[in-house]
Amino acid sequence: MYKKVLVPLDMSELAECALPEVEKLAESGALGKVILLHVVDIPVAWIPEGIDIVAVTKSQMDRAEEYLSDVRSRLAAKGIDVDVEVTEGAVANTIIEYAKNNDVDLIVIATHGYTGMKRFMFGSVALRVLQDAHIPVLLIRPESTKKKE
Repeated sequence: MYKKVLVPLDMSELAECALPEVEKLAESGALGKVILLHVVDIPVAWIPEGIDIVAVTKSQMDRAEEYLSDVRSRLAAKGIDVDVEVTEGAVANTIIEYAKNNDVDLIVIATHGYTGMKRFMFGSVALRVLQDAHIPVLLIRPESTKKKE
């Protein structure tokens, strides 16, 4: 039984591919609490001069709170105990540290499926989490959630 399961979401449909697996774990009685986590990472170098970084960050955090509240409602309607957390930092490191500091037993994360040059250029948060986390990581490929015809 996993007492705490961390599900990082980046507000994309691909990231939500992890949710059906979480629902399966809940149906089987294999999990206690689910924590939905969104990490706001705004590289200061990308913000044009004169833009209020504090206001941009607050806006992103508010948007993430609203998004996670919606996802929480959908999961809670299925009887799943869910908390939400929005924080700021470097995404992969923040996920790993959050899991460590909050006694998380499992991380369920979807991969965007980048390969080759795209993975090299954009990196892979899921891969970093998989490599650096000191707890089990369930990595979900978006293709695995598509219905077979």
